[in-house]
Amino acid sequence: MRIAVVGTGVAGAYLLNRIPKEHTAEAFEMRTEANWYTVCAWGTSQPFIARLVKQAGFNFDDYVLHKGRRMLVDLGDEQLEIKLRGLVTYDKHRLTHDMLEGKVVHWGEQVKHVDGNMSGFDTVVDATGLQRSLLPKVKSDLIIPSLEYQVKSKELPYDDFVIRPYPGLTGYWWYFPLGDGTAHVGAGDLRGRYRGELDKFVKDYKCEVLRRIGRPVRVTPPKLCEPFFDGKVVGVGESVGTVYPMLGEGIIPSMQCVDLLVEHLGDREAYRKAVLEHFEIYAKVYRFVRAKVDGRFSLLRMWPTLLSIFLYMHGNSERYGLETRMADFYKIATRL
Repeated sequence: MRIAVVGTGVAGAYLLNRIPKEHTAEAFEMRTEANWYTVCAWGTSQPFIARLVKQAGFNFDDYVLHKGRRMLVDLGDEQLEIKLRGLVTYDKHRLTHDMLEGKVVHWGEQVKHVDGNMSGFDTVVDATGLQRSLLPKVKSDLIIPSLEYQVKSKELPYDDFVIRPYPGLTGYWWYFPLGDGTAHVGAGDLRGRYRGELDKFVKDYKCEVLRRIGRPVRVTPPKLCEPFFDGKVVGVGESVGTVYPMLGEGIIPSMQCVDLLVEHLGDREAYRKAVLEHFEIYAKVYRFVRAKVDGRFSLLRMWPTLLSIFLYMHGNSERYGLETRMADFYKIATRL
């Protein structure tokens, strides 16, 4: 099988290293190599992602920048301390770039349809993330605008992870340390209430801004992102909704989605069912987040859903790299 991978973010780069050797693959990236850069904060669970990265032939430990001990969750009138279980920041850009080394990548080629230079491929994978360039558009899409600065300063105020959720759970402000006096500080919010906050942070702590990235995030779950395939096009990663709605976290989910695609490479319906089953909890989380955003949240009605989400998070502490306690979860869910 001859496979075209459109998009060279985490999902696309990982896929190039996971496709069985009996197939051939080429990647297409709309940006030039000089302008290519991975986006979004580089936080993930070291124990969990290390196993995935190993499958691609890399040692994740070589890319770790900061190992977290605790996460401060600022609720305004109270600050929660969340014990971390493997949450780290890592050099996402360097790892993704290394995954592209030695692969056939057509830089500066934007693929908008599957005829023309795609005609010679048996399968075309849409790994374009938010753009979802080759699949039909999502009918009811929830997209969170976000902005992130990579900063450097001798006066950074924190030495570990910090997040500050916005009222209504419409997004959150974050601080992710990268080591050596550098950090990612950013925010995503449906109502754009973070405007000016990042510039104030830069001014207050005398930061040099190394990079600014504005990048919306899709938090619509896979259940609402169908179809996953159209003709010879099949979607993977964020293009089919693999971002955890409560955290906006999509690195590990995108890689898990790639593994499901590889496992079911010759059977798209089996792939579709596997994605829906694996990410079933995302639909429940989405319903909760949507109810908060729309002002329809009722603890009485949503309690079964909240309990399911808590049990999922509590049982997957290694997956998310943090400890989930009922008291903390309840405060975040009900007070914001």
